[in-house]
Amino acid sequence: MIFRLLFLCCILSSCAAQQAKINGVSFVASRDAVSEVHTNPVVQVGANYAAIMPFGFVKSIDHPEIVHNTNRQWFGETRSGGKQYIEELRKKQIKIMVKPQIWIRHGEFTGFIKMTSEADWKAFEDSYSSFILEYAELAQETKAEILCIGTELENFIKERPDYWHNLIKKIKTVYKGKLTYAANWDEFKRTPFWSAVDFIGVDAYFPVSDKQTPSVADCKAGWKVHKAIIKSLSEKHNKPILFTEYGYRSMDFTGKEPWVSDHKIESLNFEGQANATQALFEEFWNEDWFAGGFVWKWFHAHDRVGGENDNQFTPQNKPAETVIQSFYSRQ
Repeated sequence: MIFRLLFLCCILSSCAAQQAKINGVSFVASRDAVSEVHTNPVVQVGANYAAIMPFGFVKSIDHPEIVHNTNRQWFGETRSGGKQYIEELRKKQIKIMVKPQIWIRHGEFTGFIKMTSEADWKAFEDSYSSFILEYAELAQETKAEILCIGTELENFIKERPDYWHNLIKKIKTVYKGKLTYAANWDEFKRTPFWSAVDFIGVDAYFPVSDKQTPSVADCKAGWKVHKAIIKSLSEKHNKPILFTEYGYRSMDFTGKEPWVSDHKIESLNFEGQANATQALFEEFWNEDWFAGGFVWKWFHAHDRVGGENDNQFTPQNKPAETVIQSFYSRQ
């Protein structure tokens, strides 16, 4: 009888482990090193994962060189900064996704990257390989649980699919953990290499409501069509869905075009942000094919960001933070 009870306990423990969600924050790179002061709020919101985001910089969408890991970058954007962030978060038992990202001058969209010659494509591929393998090494060195191999690079993938299949093979010789790619919300259906990675990664800025202040019910209704497509892709590839980014701005019409980051918008609307966030949790966090996600975005200096005058994405010091904490803390 005792052995049967122990066996049952093992099975239940295994099931619980399988169902545990990735309750993540996108931990923004800064000029500074971080300490317990900066990691405690991550714990307090109930997060069990953080995405560390080193950066590479490109002059334009057709420029073939990525500048990365230099002393001209902010500390958190470099390999040594990423390692320091990881080490501090590890002290709090926070798991890690390493998510290297590209910034194009003037904020041009990375999905539009397009070289003008075969020679430039080859040069860009070499530069991207150098960039991503640098952080594959960091991920392996720090035993990061997940490595994200790119973010919103649709045209690059469309134009050079063979390169990406070969890149994934190279990455796997360096890094032995789980892999994903952060496809934009309107891109993920066309990404050609989901079978080669562990999670179908989606930056989940799906339009869910045209209302100035959407209710939870409005947003849940707006998810119906998108959710069916997302679920079908998970079933097709037999891979869990991971929201590599999710979140809403605290502004009017937050669910209409959630990807908009225009700083000229001045409206403040914390109710809409909180409602849209709650709807997303209610729609996805109980699905067994859904792995979890990383809220966009979380700044290290918690006491100096967000709050009553901020209409950007961060939930910090806003009602949306309480919503996130209530869902993250359930697990």
